[in-house]
Amino acid sequence: MFHTAVSLYTSYSQSFLPTSGFNPDGRAFKPTKGTQYEAGIKADFLDGKLSTILAAYQITKTNVTIQDQNNRDFQIQVGEQRSRGIELDITGEILPGWKVIGSYAYTDAEVTEDIDISVGNKLLGVPENQASLWTTYEIQKGSLKGLGFGLGLFYVGERAALSDNSVELPNYLRTDAAIFYRRDRFNAAINIRKLFDTDYFSSIYGYTLGLERGAPLTIIGSIRWEF
Repeated sequence: MFHTAVSLYTSYSQSFLPTSGFNPDGRAFKPTKGTQYEAGIKADFLDGKLSTILAAYQITKTNVTIQDQNNRDFQIQVGEQRSRGIELDITGEILPGWKVIGSYAYTDAEVTEDIDISVGNKLLGVPENQASLWTTYEIQKGSLKGLGFGLGLFYVGERAALSDNSVELPNYLRTDAAIFYRRDRFNAAINIRKLFDTDYFSSIYGYTLGLERGAPLTIIGSIRWEF
């Protein structure tokens, strides 16, 4: 008979980060401050073989530094940014040799107080929806024992690309894969990132539509012997 264990947790934290640089008028920047609240529930199923964590959080930051849209040689500090949402993580071994890691995050990240950026605008590069699933299977018996395969799916939703939210980056789905072999102290693996060579924008920098494309199809091999 399988047993289920459930636990609850809460946390509260504050942060203080000195900020380098100066305003266009020569005044030093104020430190960036943050406040975080989080509450969650953790449950273990199948005698600990499958674990889930569901958490809700809110993070508020003040005096965040961004690029001055009127003078790119300087930066300014916005009033207040708030991010809140939920996160779900699932990890475990469904059957002997078959492991899964899954996650989903919903994030509502917006400007809540400012002079130059409209209140309610979404923060740059932060998707509302993001999810991933990574699963591996390793052969447990026979002459092929230790040979394994992995497949991963990574989804990122639409993201604001300009501070006025007039441009959005499209969502994308990336697929990764792996083949590995483990026997005694010998380990070998081939990891494939972006299996189908999907074209997408991976990140945004600055507040003037500076974009970075995701790396192309990448294959990495490794061999390791443990002493």
